[in-house]
Amino acid sequence: MADPLKRPAPEQPPRRVLLLGATGTIGQATAAALVARGHEVVCFLRPRAGGGAPPGLPPQVALRLGTVTDPASLARDGFRGEAFDAVVSCLASRTGAPADAWAIDHGAHMAVLGAAQRAGVRHFVLLSAICVQKPVLAFQQAKLAFERALIDSGLGFSIVRPTAFFKSLSGQVERVRAGKPYLLFGDGRLTACKPISDADLGAYLADCLTDPARHDRILPIGGPGPAITPLQIGEWLFDLTGRPPRYTRVPVATMGAIIGALSLAGIVVPGLRDKAELARIGRYYATESMLLLNPETGRYDADATPETGTETLRDFHARMLRGEVSVDRGDHAVF
Repeated sequence: MADPLKRPAPEQPPRRVLLLGATGTIGQATAAALVARGHEVVCFLRPRAGGGAPPGLPPQVALRLGTVTDPASLARDGFRGEAFDAVVSCLASRTGAPADAWAIDHGAHMAVLGAAQRAGVRHFVLLSAICVQKPVLAFQQAKLAFERALIDSGLGFSIVRPTAFFKSLSGQVERVRAGKPYLLFGDGRLTACKPISDADLGAYLADCLTDPARHDRILPIGGPGPAITPLQIGEWLFDLTGRPPRYTRVPVATMGAIIGALSLAGIVVPGLRDKAELARIGRYYATESMLLLNPETGRYDADATPETGTETLRDFHARMLRGEVSVDRGDHAVF
């Protein structure tokens, strides 16, 4: 399989790119892939405590600090009246809570879109999510609303909808290593996905700039197949650690009861509303596959879900267990 970090063909001129969301692991991988292809990359970041460059970004990128939700800051501190060929956004809300989702997944992106139009940008590459196919959660609705705005804007676009990320499927590695049971919802076969690594996704996003087949399209994408279930992940973790299989099965109805209790308590204690939303997100991922949805049948189709890249989740988990890599799952962690 071809190297996902290869440079574009000589006839493809380098682009000048404004990159958003570069402090996240996918943003860092995208920055590395853009630089590897010879593009000029400017990262627009919020100011960091203590200053200095965020770790994980290649030294070739330029850093600019400002507020992504503020159109004036975007123009003054980000674009600075300069010419850019493209915007690449890996920006996403941290929690998925309604206020956060609409502020970042929609509001901030709308501000960026307006600034990009005024700056003469020709192409906007957006990291979205495959789960917007069934938009029942606030962050999905916010993402989908911006997708529609981008499509209607007149700018060239590439909307990338990846399946599950490695980090979101790695929360139980340490549980199994410590001898604890692997947690399953239902029988562990309710859902399936084709997880994609940060590096493979970053390469795919970078190549959206120069591949005409990815222009003006919505692009669902997974990692190398076949699709896997939570039960299969558990099986290989026990195999990799040499521990006897032990499972704790959690009925999906249990999550419904938790959501109901938190929602009711949230009427009195507003802070619990976000916890209820986090529980709804957890239930969604426990019951919905991250695969291409066939709109005619209403069923997920693993065979129709496109694939890219070379790294598998099993290989990544083996590297985690050897101490070669680690993950920070952030605010979306459920276990």
